[in-house]
Amino acid sequence: MKTINVPTREQVSTESQELFDTLKKRMGKVPNLYATIGYSSHALKAFLDFEGSLNAGLFTAKEREAIALIVSEVNGCAYCLAGHTAAAILRGFTKAETLDIRRGYTADDRLNVIIALAKSITANKGKGDTADLENFYAAGFDEAALMELIGLVTVRIFTNYVFVNTEIPVDFPAAEPIN
Repeated sequence: MKTINVPTREQVSTESQELFDTLKKRMGKVPNLYATIGYSSHALKAFLDFEGSLNAGLFTAKEREAIALIVSEVNGCAYCLAGHTAAAILRGFTKAETLDIRRGYTADDRLNVIIALAKSITANKGKGDTADLENFYAAGFDEAALMELIGLVTVRIFTNYVFVNTEIPVDFPAAEPIN
């Protein structure tokens, strides 16, 4: 099987190099997963644009991290669990709360509704459970929120799939397994 290495800045196109420069300014580094996506400047730009647009939506940064954690847990993505555990803690979650989110339950009712639907959409390959959809709407979310949630799930599935198909080194501290 072909081994995919994390490319250096010099190994990618000029367009990807520009995106790497932007990422380095914003994040302090180009994470291995983003660099690997950068083999295709079109894929990296599309990913960053899609995620960036959704980041301006109605879900808070903490809610987006919770969605990333539950989707990555369902898909078993060690890279995204590591990266989003670190990001979630930076956003104000405790380590214990990140583990609870990955188990599918928190002390926050609004967040429980969000992660339950994100989990069922991911586990059921796109089809959210009827009860989870009803609970989502009952919590005050509308059709726009559903579209954004599906978008956030899709963004994370993309990165989960990139990792599982490349097996690149994880450049964040490993996430603790849940039991």
